[in-house]
Amino acid sequence: MSRPVRVRIAPSPTGDPHVGTAYIALFNYVFAKKMGGKFVLRIEDTDQTRARSDSEQMIFDALRWCGLSWDEGPDVGGPYAPYRQSERSQHYRDAAGTLLEKGEGYRCFCTEDRLAKLRLQQQAEKTTLGYDRHCRTIAPAEAASRAAAGESHVVRLKVPVSGPIEFTDKLRGTITRDAKEIDDQVLLKSDGMPTYHLANVVDDHLMEITHVIRAEEWISSTQKHVLLYRAFGWEAPEFIHMPLLRNTDKSKISKRKHPVSINYYRDIGILPHAFLNFLGLMGWSFGGDREKFTLAEMIDVFSWDRMSLGGPVFDLDKLTWLNEQYIHDLSYEQLADALISWRLNREYLVKLLPLVRERIKKLDEVIPATEYFFSGDLDLTPVLPEMTVPEVAPAAVGKALLDYVERFEARDGFDKTMLEEVARQWTEALGWKTKHAFMLLRLATTGRKASPPLFDTMAVLGKEITRRRLRSAAAVLAKAK
Repeated sequence: MSRPVRVRIAPSPTGDPHVGTAYIALFNYVFAKKMGGKFVLRIEDTDQTRARSDSEQMIFDALRWCGLSWDEGPDVGGPYAPYRQSERSQHYRDAAGTLLEKGEGYRCFCTEDRLAKLRLQQQAEKTTLGYDRHCRTIAPAEAASRAAAGESHVVRLKVPVSGPIEFTDKLRGTITRDAKEIDDQVLLKSDGMPTYHLANVVDDHLMEITHVIRAEEWISSTQKHVLLYRAFGWEAPEFIHMPLLRNTDKSKISKRKHPVSINYYRDIGILPHAFLNFLGLMGWSFGGDREKFTLAEMIDVFSWDRMSLGGPVFDLDKLTWLNEQYIHDLSYEQLADALISWRLNREYLVKLLPLVRERIKKLDEVIPATEYFFSGDLDLTPVLPEMTVPEVAPAAVGKALLDYVERFEARDGFDKTMLEEVARQWTEALGWKTKHAFMLLRLATTGRKASPPLFDTMAVLGKEITRRRLRSAAAVLAKAK
């Protein structure tokens, strides 16, 4: 008797919720519902240096906005809790101990300095990069004694020196890689935290995941996971690697060419069911020429046979067209509800009105004064001549705007205090006058020379719209003479 289907997504809380997370979540969800199985959300937060305090909740909110829900997860619980990897450390330490006992793993005492010199030597000799198995021959008893004495070490997987490692991908057939291409992977770091490979395999096993549905960029890691399943003596799940989302030039979708935050599409007024429908078209065919369908209809006809491995293009024009079809299907009452839910609601207006109340004399002045708070991209043509900094080329000005974006993206939250602090540090680093730098930011984010307080305005616009406008302004300046 086959096991009940259990699938999962496992995003890392390291930034804004990515469209790729929604894409993979959609196909996991649809497959689980088609098969009468369970859909699990697990948070992979073992890299505490990159984990963001606000990111986990944004992931929950963004996926729910899309219309996806999960049967088990950190916020809803479940029989395999906890669902945050940072709370499952003992499982990984126990698993590493099992590998040591079975002789499938070993303790490595190499210092960072030795490993750095090894990499430089391999680069100079143009040999294959990777660990040289220096500690692999240390007797287990000696290694255990050194560890007990407090000597810093990691635990590595004892990878076969050579030989084929195979697995079957549902969409791609048999995939083979020679073991000699894989070095002895670190499984448990010196601080006792697991690497992605160990945590991923241990959690999938303990949570009884039957199918791992993820992006094709993980194919190169799968042989490492197969070796781990063998080392533990566990049954491996079935692997399904989805084609990567692509830009229109076929490059991998990235924030430098497309907005990749789910929240951006929410904030510009894309309807959630249109967004899910659009993601459903990414590499999958409903059948015939049909492009518009509901989530329930997708579940009803779902089959992996309808999947294409050609890189699906994340085409914003196609998304806008599809959104238009859904808007035209709404009754006037439904459209009014959608607009109120989007921006024309009390919560948003209460944040906005303190910025403009002292600037208006009549209520009919509110809309003209706040128009850029209700739009996505701006037409910067009228203010482009003003977007200058003395003795700085336009392209360099645009590059500086991108640097400001990178600086605030590295910080938690998105409020006026943080934005101003980052802007002043940025201005000082550039050696620009504050009046020039701040006017540049104002023009790029509002399209106007006069607006409410700059950083209050940016905070109300939100990270996604602000980021998009600054990047768009940088692109315009890169082409300016």
